[in-house]
Amino acid sequence: MAEILNGGQMLWKLEGDDRVLHLRHDPSQPWRPYEEFPQYVLPDPDGFSKGIATFLALLKKDWIAIKS
Repeated sequence: MAEILNGGQMLWKLEGDDRVLHLRHDPSQPWRPYEEFPQYVLPDPDGFSKGIATFLALLKKDWIAIKS
């Protein structure tokens, strides 16, 4: 994982039947799928939501989870 900016936000959004992690660095920015941030993407374990490994890593870097 590359250098991570502190203070980002995370949100889980439904895409079809799956929940997918969405990110933004600043509240004024639109939400974007986590895969649009290749510097942060980590591989997910089979059977888990898309982005769970990235979500857990970003939590450790003081990113904030926003309720959807």
